[in-house]
Amino acid sequence: MARLVRHDMNHPYEVPEGTELPLYICGCGLSKNKPFCDGTHKKTRDENAEDTYIYDDAGRAKVIKQY
Repeated sequence: MARLVRHDMNHPYEVPEGTELPLYICGCGLSKNKPFCDGTHKKTRDENAEDTYIYDDAGRAKVIKQY
């Protein structure tokens, strides 16, 4: 069964302590290097907070709510 998971963050979580370099954990769910951020969240900057979107290699599509 396919599932749609909504991520409300459009930026990474910073791990502030215990690392020599800044460490960022993906908050948008789009990183190809999970759990680490790879900068893919930049695609989400112009999203409307009230809408839900799906992403694939071709781009983004808005999910039309039918319930």
